Amino acid sequence: MPRIELTTEIPASPERCFELSLSVDAHRSSMSASGERAIAGVTSGVMGHGDSVTWRARHFGIPITMTSMISQYDAPHRFVDEQRSGPFRRWRHEHRFEPTAGGTLMTDVVEFESPAGVIGRLGNVVLLNRYMTRLLRQRNAWLTDTLSAPEA
Repeated sequence: MPRIELTTEIPASPERCFELSLSVDAHRSSMSASGERAIAGVTSGVMGHGDSVTWRARHFGIPITMTSMISQYDAPHRFVDEQRSGPFRRWRHEHRFEPTAGGTLMTDVVEFESPAGVIGRLGNVVLLNRYMTRLLRQRNAWLTDTLSAPEA
Protein backbone atom coordinates (compact mmCIF):
# COMPACT_ATOMS: atom_id res chain seq x y z
CA MET A 1 0.00 0.00 0.00
CA PRO A 2 1.44 3.41 -0.96
CA ARG A 3 2.42 5.74 1.84
CA ILE A 4 3.26 9.41 1.42
CA GLU A 5 4.86 11.37 4.25
CA LEU A 6 5.48 15.10 3.88
CA THR A 7 6.65 17.68 6.39
CA THR A 8 6.05 21.40 6.03
CA GLU A 9 7.29 24.21 8.26
CA ILE A 10 4.67 26.91 8.78
CA PRO A 11 5.33 30.19 10.61
CA ALA A 12 2.09 30.03 12.60
CA SER A 13 0.91 28.38 15.80
CA PRO A 14 -0.25 24.75 15.84
CA GLU A 15 -3.73 26.01 16.79
CA ARG A 16 -4.02 28.15 13.63
CA CYS A 17 -2.60 25.38 11.43
CA PHE A 18 -4.92 22.78 12.95
CA GLU A 19 -8.05 24.91 12.52
CA LEU A 20 -7.31 25.98 8.94
CA SER A 21 -6.51 22.37 8.00
CA LEU A 22 -10.02 21.40 9.15
CA SER A 23 -11.73 24.21 7.23
CA VAL A 24 -13.93 23.06 4.35
CA ASP A 25 -13.70 26.57 2.84
CA ALA A 26 -9.88 26.54 3.00
CA HIS A 27 -9.74 23.10 1.38
CA ARG A 28 -11.96 24.29 -1.46
CA SER A 29 -9.74 27.35 -1.99
CA SER A 30 -6.51 25.33 -1.90
CA MET A 31 -7.82 22.81 -4.45
CA SER A 32 -9.35 25.27 -6.91
CA ALA A 33 -7.51 23.70 -9.86
CA SER A 34 -9.56 20.50 -9.54
CA GLY A 35 -12.78 22.37 -8.84
CA GLU A 36 -13.33 20.60 -5.51
CA ARG A 37 -16.55 21.52 -3.82
CA ALA A 38 -18.38 20.20 -0.78
CA ILE A 39 -21.79 18.82 -1.75
CA ALA A 40 -22.98 17.06 1.43
CA GLY A 41 -22.22 16.80 5.14
CA VAL A 42 -20.27 19.77 6.47
CA THR A 43 -20.17 22.07 3.43
CA SER A 44 -18.72 25.18 5.08
CA GLY A 45 -16.74 26.10 8.18
CA VAL A 46 -14.47 24.02 10.40
CA MET A 47 -15.00 20.29 10.85
CA GLY A 48 -14.78 18.44 14.16
CA HIS A 49 -14.57 14.87 15.41
CA GLY A 50 -17.11 12.61 13.69
CA ASP A 51 -17.98 15.16 11.00
CA SER A 52 -18.09 14.08 7.39
CA VAL A 53 -17.98 15.88 4.07
CA THR A 54 -18.67 14.70 0.53
CA TRP A 55 -16.45 16.28 -2.10
CA ARG A 56 -16.98 16.43 -5.82
CA ALA A 57 -13.95 17.18 -8.01
CA ARG A 58 -12.41 16.43 -11.37
CA HIS A 59 -9.10 14.56 -11.48
CA PHE A 60 -7.55 13.25 -14.71
CA GLY A 61 -10.63 14.67 -16.45
CA ILE A 62 -12.88 12.28 -14.52
CA PRO A 63 -15.57 13.47 -12.08
CA ILE A 64 -14.88 12.00 -8.63
CA THR A 65 -17.08 11.93 -5.52
CA MET A 66 -15.57 11.05 -2.15
CA THR A 67 -16.97 11.13 1.38
CA SER A 68 -14.50 11.37 4.24
CA MET A 69 -14.95 11.55 7.99
CA ILE A 70 -12.82 12.94 10.82
CA SER A 71 -12.21 9.66 12.65
CA GLN A 72 -9.61 10.86 15.18
CA TYR A 73 -9.28 14.30 16.72
CA ASP A 74 -6.77 15.59 19.28
CA ALA A 75 -6.72 19.41 19.05
CA PRO A 76 -4.36 21.02 18.24
CA HIS A 77 -1.94 18.12 17.78
CA ARG A 78 -3.44 15.74 15.24
CA PHE A 79 -6.49 14.54 13.38
CA VAL A 80 -7.23 11.78 10.89
CA ASP A 81 -9.63 11.82 7.98
CA GLU A 82 -10.65 8.56 6.31
CA GLN A 83 -12.64 7.77 3.21
CA ARG A 84 -16.11 6.37 3.89
CA SER A 85 -17.05 6.06 0.21
CA GLY A 86 -15.30 7.01 -2.98
CA PRO A 87 -12.71 6.03 -5.54
CA PHE A 88 -10.20 4.32 -3.26
CA ARG A 89 -10.34 0.92 -1.68
CA ARG A 90 -8.79 2.66 1.34
CA TRP A 91 -7.79 6.27 2.09
CA ARG A 92 -6.38 7.50 5.42
CA HIS A 93 -4.78 10.91 5.96
CA GLU A 94 -3.16 11.70 9.30
CA HIS A 95 -2.37 15.37 9.99
CA ARG A 96 0.16 16.16 12.78
CA PHE A 97 1.08 19.56 14.17
CA GLU A 98 4.18 20.00 16.35
CA PRO A 99 5.21 23.35 17.83
CA THR A 100 8.65 24.64 16.82
CA ALA A 101 10.61 27.78 17.66
CA GLY A 102 9.42 29.36 14.40
CA GLY A 103 5.85 28.08 14.38
CA THR A 104 4.66 24.58 13.46
CA LEU A 105 6.03 21.46 11.82
CA MET A 106 3.06 20.00 9.96
CA THR A 107 3.32 16.35 8.91
CA ASP A 108 0.97 14.63 6.49
CA VAL A 109 0.91 10.84 6.41
CA VAL A 110 -1.31 9.45 3.66
CA GLU A 111 -1.95 5.78 3.06
CA PHE A 112 -4.16 4.71 0.20
CA GLU A 113 -5.08 1.64 -1.77
CA SER A 114 -6.55 1.69 -5.23
CA PRO A 115 -9.25 -0.70 -6.38
CA ALA A 116 -8.75 -3.06 -9.32
CA GLY A 117 -6.07 -5.41 -7.93
CA VAL A 118 -2.89 -5.60 -10.01
CA ILE A 119 -3.98 -2.82 -12.36
CA GLY A 120 -4.66 -0.55 -9.36
CA ARG A 121 -1.27 -1.34 -7.82
CA LEU A 122 0.42 -0.53 -11.13
CA GLY A 123 -1.53 2.74 -11.27
CA ASN A 124 -0.31 3.58 -7.76
CA VAL A 125 3.32 3.20 -8.83
CA VAL A 126 3.05 4.83 -12.24
CA LEU A 127 0.64 7.66 -11.56
CA LEU A 128 -1.22 8.10 -8.28
CA ASN A 129 1.67 8.30 -5.81
CA ARG A 130 3.26 11.18 -7.73
CA TYR A 131 -0.10 12.89 -8.37
CA MET A 132 -1.18 12.70 -4.71
CA THR A 133 2.19 14.01 -3.55
CA ARG A 134 1.83 16.97 -5.90
CA LEU A 135 -1.70 17.71 -4.60
CA LEU A 136 -0.49 17.59 -0.98
CA ARG A 137 2.42 19.93 -1.75
CA GLN A 138 0.03 22.32 -3.51
CA ARG A 139 -2.30 22.32 -0.50
CA ASN A 140 0.58 22.76 1.96
CA ALA A 141 1.97 25.70 -0.04
CA TRP A 142 -1.49 27.31 0.07
CA LEU A 143 -1.72 26.74 3.84
CA THR A 144 1.79 28.16 4.37
CA ASP A 145 1.05 31.27 2.27
CA THR A 146 -2.28 31.85 3.99
CA LEU A 147 -0.95 31.32 7.51
CA SER A 148 2.15 33.44 6.85
CA ALA A 149 -0.02 36.49 6.17
CA PRO A 150 -0.58 38.78 9.15
CA GLU A 151 -3.75 38.02 11.11
CA ALA A 152 -6.62 40.35 10.32
